[in-house]
Amino acid sequence: MAVKTRIGTTVSSLLTSERLAARRRRLREFRRRLRGIPHMIQYFHEIEDPYSMLAAQALPALAARHGVTIEPHLVPPPPDWAAPERAMLEAYGRRDAATLAAHYGLEAPDFAAPMNPAAAAAGNARLVDAIARGRFVEEAAAITAAAWRGEDAGGLAPDALLAEGAALREKLGHYLGGTFHYAGEWYWGVDRLHYLETRLDELGATGTPPSPRYPRSGLRLPAAAKGKLAGRVLELFFSFRSPYSYIVLPRAYALADHYGATLKLRFVLPMVTRGLPVPMAKRLYIVRDTKREATSEGLDFGKIVDPLGRPVERGLAVLAHAIALGDAKGRSFAFSFLKGVFAEGIDAGEDAGLRLLIERAGLEAGPALAAIANGAWRVMAEDNRLAMVGEGLWGVPSLRFEETSTWGQDRLWLIEDAMIAAASA
Repeated sequence: MAVKTRIGTTVSSLLTSERLAARRRRLREFRRRLRGIPHMIQYFHEIEDPYSMLAAQALPALAARHGVTIEPHLVPPPPDWAAPERAMLEAYGRRDAATLAAHYGLEAPDFAAPMNPAAAAAGNARLVDAIARGRFVEEAAAITAAAWRGEDAGGLAPDALLAEGAALREKLGHYLGGTFHYAGEWYWGVDRLHYLETRLDELGATGTPPSPRYPRSGLRLPAAAKGKLAGRVLELFFSFRSPYSYIVLPRAYALADHYGATLKLRFVLPMVTRGLPVPMAKRLYIVRDTKREATSEGLDFGKIVDPLGRPVERGLAVLAHAIALGDAKGRSFAFSFLKGVFAEGIDAGEDAGLRLLIERAGLEAGPALAAIANGAWRVMAEDNRLAMVGEGLWGVPSLRFEETSTWGQDRLWLIEDAMIAAASA
C-alpha cells in the first residue's frame, strides 16, 4: 500500500474513532460544567429550505429540555458546490420534505413550487425581529410557514445577518440549513435529531418524554407479507465511492429477500467522476455522519481507502462481470468491495487488494480480473444514471420500487411502505 494511501486510512480511522469521539464529548462536557453554562445548541435556519420548516417545529420541545438554550442563526441557500444540480435538488427536497412531514405528523405548507422571493425576504425580516425579541424558537415555524404561503408583509432581507450566519456555519464545518450544532457535532434536520436528543438525555438534559420524538426508522418486515412480491423488482442505484451505499446494501438485500422481490443492482459513476464537486467540508460531514449510521446498523466503518478513479473503474468492471453470473454473485461482490474500501482499509487499486475482494465474494479471480479490459460496464453505468435522473434523482443511494422512488438510505421506510402496500393488494 502506498504511503499516501496509508496516511489517508490512518486519518479516516481517527476521524471515525468512537474512543476519540467519546473522549472529546467528555472533555467538552467537563468544560461546560466547569464554566457553569447551559447546553448551547446553535440552530441554522434557511427560510427557503423545506427541511428548515420541519426542523423549526422541533425547536420548542428541544428548548424545553432541562438546561438547554438555542441560539438561532439565519443562513442563505447553500453555495453552488454544496448543491449540485441545484434545480433538481431543490425540486426533490420540496417533494421529500412533504413526505417526511407526513411521516412524522409535522405541518407542511404547499412545497410544490419554490418560495416567492419577496415572501422569503419578508419572512427573514420577521425572523430577525423574532430573534431580537427572544421569540425565534416560538415563532420560527409559523413565520416560515407564512412565507411558504406567499405572505408578503414587506421588509428587507437581512443580507448582513445572513452572511454572518453563513460564515459561522462554514467555520463550524457545514453547508446546509435546518441544521443543529452542539458541542462540536452536527445534526441535519429531523432525520438526525434523534442522535442529538439521545445525547442530551444521556447528559441529563431531558424533556417530556425523554425518548426521541423523531426516531430512526428501521425495517418492519411483517411476516404476513413475506414472499408476496415474487416477480416484482426493487432497484438500487449506488456508487462504489458512496459510504451511504455501503451501509444501505444489507437493508436493501433484506427488503428484497423478505418480500420475495428481485433486487436489481444499478451502479453509477461517482459524482466527482461525473463532474459534480464534493468539497472537503461535505466529505468530512458525510464520513462522520456515515459512522454513526453504520454504528446504528451494526456495521464496521472508518478504515477508508478512497477508491476514486481507477479502483472504482476496476471494481465496476468486475461487478458487471459478477452480475452477469447471477444476482447472488453481484450482491456478494458489491458488499465485499464497499466493505473493503470503507471498513477494512483494502486498496482496490492494487491487484492484491482487488483479488482479495473478488475471491471472498466467491468469484474466480482469473475471469474476474480479465473482465477489467471489457468496457461494456461504462454503457451500463450511463444507462443507470439516465434512469436515475429520469426519476428526479441524481445522488446515491437511490431506490425505486415500481411507482415509488426515493433518494437516500434514510427513506427505506418509504420504499417498504410501497412494498407492504403491494404485498397487501
